[in-house]
Amino acid sequence: MANHLTLAVAGSRKTQGIVEHCASASPERRVLVLTYTQANQEELISRLKRYAGDHHHVEVMGWFTFLLRHFARPFLPFKFAGRRVLGFNFDGRPHRMAKGIGRFLDSSGAAYGCELGRLAHELIAESKGALLRRLECIYDEILIDEVQDLSAHDWEIIDVLLHSSIDIRMVGDIRQSVLATNPRSSKNAQYSYAGAIKWARDRHAKGLLEIVESVTTWRCHAAIAKFSDSIFDSSWMFPETQSKNEVVTEHDGVFLVSTEHVAEYVRIFRPQCLRHSVSSGKAFDLDYLNFKVSKGMTYERVLIVPTAPITKFVASGTYLESNAASSFYVAVTRAKQSVAIVLDTAGTSTLPFWRPSAATTEAMSLKQ
Repeated sequence: MANHLTLAVAGSRKTQGIVEHCASASPERRVLVLTYTQANQEELISRLKRYAGDHHHVEVMGWFTFLLRHFARPFLPFKFAGRRVLGFNFDGRPHRMAKGIGRFLDSSGAAYGCELGRLAHELIAESKGALLRRLECIYDEILIDEVQDLSAHDWEIIDVLLHSSIDIRMVGDIRQSVLATNPRSSKNAQYSYAGAIKWARDRHAKGLLEIVESVTTWRCHAAIAKFSDSIFDSSWMFPETQSKNEVVTEHDGVFLVSTEHVAEYVRIFRPQCLRHSVSSGKAFDLDYLNFKVSKGMTYERVLIVPTAPITKFVASGTYLESNAASSFYVAVTRAKQSVAIVLDTAGTSTLPFWRPSAATTEAMSLKQ
């Protein structure tokens, strides 16, 4: 089967897998690599230069740039004669009653980001096959990184591509579904964020897509990997994560830290402190990153200031709703060696409390 989706756990070297695939492909093969965020585009470009610099037919592009360059700009006249796309309006939104060209372009002729997926999908039909034939002439293969970031009409576009002569390869981690190309849209809402697993399994059942599970993490300590698996209940049918992190330090695993010991824990272990948003963690004067901002990053240790639902999950096992579970999963899996969660009452949790000891404090002080 030409169409593939690799579902990979955090720390499984997803991006590197794409780079190595491009490096091993024929230098004449015309490959397009797509991803949503600017940071991921820059990372892909950097790695491809290093590992596949002699493959001049490999191109990296953002998802919105893809829709503008190959859908909206060349084919808008098929739907609106004489009109051209003159820019991109990422933040703006059309008037809720807007119709016709005003639904898709602002007064300056810039395409609304929130309507670009819908416009691109409609142009496929309006072009009567010309759009898809043009893509098939340009690319032999399209790779999509962080596929779980797609939403709304994007899924309709992927469905069309799956039926094309272009080989489609996608990589993502459904459990890290914290971003979306069009978060306000109700189109295909059942596939938004972690719901993307439903889209994938349905296409697999129809024979359109081969799904490969990549379950090995090279980042997370085994105890962290095991805890991260517990964040989603068994109904999601995610496979068990296997850890290849065999590093041993003086502080490995997942721990609880009471409020009174937070300052000492941070002083001794210097973890990256994570919170859900700016409204979280105000009780502590710490150098925070928000959960979503930390996506894609790796740290030796993290300390998590939990939300009320996370506290309830840890203390009683009450599962989080899917978006909150994804955010927490991202936070937990940033760590290589240790995760600490601020909690005063353990409830039914079997996670051990970390408490400072004279020996630990002295040993770490000497290291510093």
